Amino acid sequence: MAGYADVPPGSLLDAAPDAIVGVRPDGRIVLVNAQAEWLFGYSREELVGQPVEILVPEVFRAAHPARRGAYLADPRPRPMGAGMELAALRRDGTQFPAEISLSAVRTADGTFVTAAIRDVTSRKRAEAMFRGLLEAAPDAIVGVRPDGRIALVNAQAERLFGYGRDELVGQSVEILVPESARHLHPRHRERYFSDPRPRPMGAGMQLAARRRDGTEFPAEISLSALETEDGLLVSAAIRDVTDRLEAQAERERLRAQAERERLEVQLHQSQRLESLGQLAGGVAHDFNNLLAVIINYTTFVGEVVTDAAKIQGGRWESARQDIEQIQRAADRAAQLTHQLLAFGRREVVQPKPLDLNEVVHDMEQLLHRTLGEHVELHTSAHPDLWPVLADVGQIEQVLVNLAVNARDAMPGGGTLTIDTANVRVDEEAAATHPGSRPGRFVHLRVSDSGTGMRPDVVTRAFEPFFTTKAKGEGSGLGLATVYGIITQAGGHVEIISTVDVGTTVSAMLPAIEGAVSAIEEVAAAGELFGGETIMVVEDESAMRELTRRILARNGYRVITARSGPEAITMAQQLTVDIHLLLTDVVMPQVLGREVAERICLRRPGLRVLYMSGYAYPALAQNGTLAPGLALLTKPFSERVLLSKVREVLDAAPTPRPAPGQAPTQAGPYPLPWSADGGG
Repeated sequence: MAGYADVPPGSLLDAAPDAIVGVRPDGRIVLVNAQAEWLFGYSREELVGQPVEILVPEVFRAAHPARRGAYLADPRPRPMGAGMELAALRRDGTQFPAEISLSAVRTADGTFVTAAIRDVTSRKRAEAMFRGLLEAAPDAIVGVRPDGRIALVNAQAERLFGYGRDELVGQSVEILVPESARHLHPRHRERYFSDPRPRPMGAGMQLAARRRDGTEFPAEISLSALETEDGLLVSAAIRDVTDRLEAQAERERLRAQAERERLEVQLHQSQRLESLGQLAGGVAHDFNNLLAVIINYTTFVGEVVTDAAKIQGGRWESARQDIEQIQRAADRAAQLTHQLLAFGRREVVQPKPLDLNEVVHDMEQLLHRTLGEHVELHTSAHPDLWPVLADVGQIEQVLVNLAVNARDAMPGGGTLTIDTANVRVDEEAAATHPGSRPGRFVHLRVSDSGTGMRPDVVTRAFEPFFTTKAKGEGSGLGLATVYGIITQAGGHVEIISTVDVGTTVSAMLPAIEGAVSAIEEVAAAGELFGGETIMVVEDESAMRELTRRILARNGYRVITARSGPEAITMAQQLTVDIHLLLTDVVMPQVLGREVAERICLRRPGLRVLYMSGYAYPALAQNGTLAPGLALLTKPFSERVLLSKVREVLDAAPTPRPAPGQAPTQAGPYPLPWSADGGG
């Protein structure tokens, strides 16, 4: 190049994307391209010959010649991005951030300096926006180079980790990793750089992080990769999840506490019902003895009054009617005692294998009549229902009681649905229902579309004598009886109810494998009187005299004993034949079972009939009457007593069991458990 004038003004320089300005050693502009004209707002003629400081903001002009001189003293190329970021001045006085690269060309007239100038306003704006977003991010953000050094830190990272920005930039990222995991971290980092796909929050990247003070905290991390001028940069967004985990733990604690409280309420309810059941059983026992006396002596008096009324009429007829009222009240009281015993699981039953579908089907006509025309009855039977071991009469009582309750809850009409199903209950499900256990069950569900019950009513629904009905409209024993029958059968029952939606009673009865032999009772036929000798053992004097009187007036010879020891002594001393031992079950000193055992040792052919108003658990295990036993439950009428006595006396003789074997009809049943309560 011969001289500055020889540099062609319209060359490839005009096609360059950056503004290019050529400057002589004295600072005068000698070269300007088209992009420089557009960038600075001057024409080429206006710039050539002017000092280059015309393009420098006034605040920097005084220092600019010295900088130019320094470059001329060492005119090595200074590329873009090498720290040469300055400010430039347009013709209209506006300034803009500029990035400048410098190069020197030697000519005959001296060193010619070429400056390429780029307006980086857009980039600065984008960088400022990026920094703003970075600083405003709710998560801590740390940018890491492939060598593991930190290149980028936002304000949240400073707050979270406790370091200043200048303390982190340039440090190894392992400074933020707990010491126990630091030796593993480089391998994880290298694996990510080799496959830099985004790893979002909640994708399993839950780790631990370490603060400047050494404390650690649970962290959730997301990773993303950015291509920069300096190469790949991995951005890690780090979130402290301590509060979330603590909140989650608190929710779990509250949920567990609520579940524990729910189970405690259920357990308390179960214990309360058990206590009430024991009380009900004791009350029923005492009432049964009293009712037996009332019912039968009323019958004796009634016979005399009836005969007098036939002859004289008048006041005798009025008295006969009064006696009938007493008898009806006594019969009703007897029914109530049976309900109390059922609730308390003290009723002695003789269960047999049942198909609940058949029981429901056989009961449909009765249930239709019970419900009335305003309530629709729907049944849904499982096609292959497992058998259960239960007393058919008690299951029928359950269905009737639930139907009556449902009818009363639907005065304006509705729907009652009865369905059955096979259910397997696992350990986890059984643990949530106190009183239940895992295994195979048959599910009997009775649902109505009635008024429903409030939660406080549901918790008391199984209690005896608890009722929401008006006085005189219900005894409060319907659901209590259902509870007792189902639980005595080894099952579990619960109520689910919603006000204005309806109520569902859900009963689970244990399923059985195969067939279980059932005891068939043969009713006595023909005349009920006889001439055999019967020993009556009863510690209650009124009951003893009543029983003696009924038997004696029907032709039997009767020997009475006030206690077990007295009966044993009399049986040893008497020389007459005794054909039947009729003994109370639970008595002071010696139980009826032991009395029968000891007397039968002396009199092998003796028949035994037990009587009790509360035989559970003296003659029954889990409420089931032992095989081969004959039991007369109190209160009994004259005809029931005579029928049962005749049934036992007329039964075919059976061989006496060897020691340790199960007894037969002719002998007592040895029981391995203790008894409580009275006879």
